[in-house]
Amino acid sequence: MTAVIEFDAVGRTYPGPPPVAALHPADLVVESGQYVAVVGPSGSGKSTFLNLVGLLDVPSTGHYRLDGIDAGELSENHRAALRGRRIGFVFQAFHLLPHRTALENVMLGMLYQGVPRAERQDRALAALTEVRLAHRLLALPSQMSGGERQRVAVARALVNEPSLLLCDEPTGNLDTVTAEAVLELFHGLHARGMTLVMVTHNDDVAERADRIVTIRDGRLEERR
Repeated sequence: MTAVIEFDAVGRTYPGPPPVAALHPADLVVESGQYVAVVGPSGSGKSTFLNLVGLLDVPSTGHYRLDGIDAGELSENHRAALRGRRIGFVFQAFHLLPHRTALENVMLGMLYQGVPRAERQDRALAALTEVRLAHRLLALPSQMSGGERQRVAVARALVNEPSLLLCDEPTGNLDTVTAEAVLELFHGLHARGMTLVMVTHNDDVAERADRIVTIRDGRLEERR
């Protein structure tokens, strides 16, 4: 299999005084098609890990390769372009524009990728169909349930056909029944070959993954 994520002694230290080692140098490989959960309590280093994987921050030490591309060798603009092409983000907060329909919110995910408008609409429709929301295209976020809003957010993350879906506590704002439905959606995406990395503090959510990596005091360890 092809590696989507490769950490080679990747670490992140924030300058002080005193300096804070938010992530100690770590090795990690996530192959294409794997479903990995990263579990840890608040303050463990999950956000730092998420920002590094998502190309929102750069390592202090080591090398991070995404789809074989060394992110440390890229300019900020090229790193942003790589992030837009290769990574889909799903957050605990849905981050939908309140006065835009479901279809428009998903189309906005392609706005800065240079995709023609007609193609944006077709691809947004296909993504919403994939998350079983084709019947809610014209609904505003205020007219949708929490689960529906998260499905729109997932569709927006998928619309650029990323190689990695990076999820940050995606069920944190949902009730138990709705969270279960969203987790089933992720399971279906994984079954069709999507690579998923889910950052969570919830062991029950993590158990759905193929692999579980723990992070505590900035140290990554493989649980299974």
